Amino acid sequence: MVDFLYIAWLGKPIWMWLGFHALIIGLLAFDLGLLHRDKNHEIGVRESLGLTAFYLTLGLIFGGWVWWYLGPRAGQEYVAGLVVEKSLSMDNVFVIAVILSALGIPRAAQHRVLVWGILAAILLRGLMIGLGAALVHQAAWVLSLFAAFLIYAGIKMLVSKDEEEGDLQDNAAVRWLHRTLRITPELHGQRFVVRRADPRSGRRVLWLTPLALALVLVNGADVIFAVDSVPAIFAITTDTFVVYTSNIFAILGLRALYFALAAMVDRFAYLKTALAFILIFIGAKIVVADTFGLMDVPPWVSLAVTLVLLCAGIAYSLWRTRGEAPEPRVERREAEIRGRA
Repeated sequence: MVDFLYIAWLGKPIWMWLGFHALIIGLLAFDLGLLHRDKNHEIGVRESLGLTAFYLTLGLIFGGWVWWYLGPRAGQEYVAGLVVEKSLSMDNVFVIAVILSALGIPRAAQHRVLVWGILAAILLRGLMIGLGAALVHQAAWVLSLFAAFLIYAGIKMLVSKDEEEGDLQDNAAVRWLHRTLRITPELHGQRFVVRRADPRSGRRVLWLTPLALALVLVNGADVIFAVDSVPAIFAITTDTFVVYTSNIFAILGLRALYFALAAMVDRFAYLKTALAFILIFIGAKIVVADTFGLMDVPPWVSLAVTLVLLCAGIAYSLWRTRGEAPEPRVERREAEIRGRA
């Protein structure tokens, strides 16, 4: 049995993978089973920031262990990957806020959507990272393809104009889901499915609620953002263990981060520009270091550039929107829905 634990899998002993997943399961059980047993509990900004700091601290402590056990370079790559993934996930948070507010999901029910969304995101990211690792290790030129995609995505993010929230019900994907699935027009507490009569047959059948629709759209948004974030982390390191662990720790804090950022989403209008430059820089790093072999870019340089761009984007956004106190989108949407009722 002991010998089995030391068998290498994806470049690392099996005991490292089992130990990491045991840690994650323990954290989820502690968070969901103890901290948030009350399903109707609304997470405020102060609690959200506290949970975000908690998960970030744990992620950095784990990074310290990676540094000690796997060496300084692996530790630097882990921290750089964690910061990049956390930075890119902030844009994902804003999209989730738009989805939940457009569907009129109250704050008390948002926690349930995000919990299941995070669990699904962990599984989806694991699959995408596994696929990315297989591609990178089979063909080195895949990194150059990742670089081209990251530069393209960054430039597209720079030149594209911000779109208004609009009515999500006019979205083609949402219309298709409404045509394909039975979705109730109203919420049913925090339930994803309910049993009610079919208007055509009269039989009682299962219907999805708008909460389930929100979960589908949130997971879809995460898949779309993973298309950017997974190549970005592989651009920093091809160590599958470092890629996976930094990605999962970034995702774990996403739910906590949401409730802080969603309350002041309009204050970060220029963060998208900083994220675009981060993607372009990471793509350019691959071109310089891997494709042409002109120079080796140490992981700490990637970390420093990412932190500078991210902090500059946040600081500039807060400075440009100083004095503004916009009504949070979710509460604004709820008020609109109550006004129509």
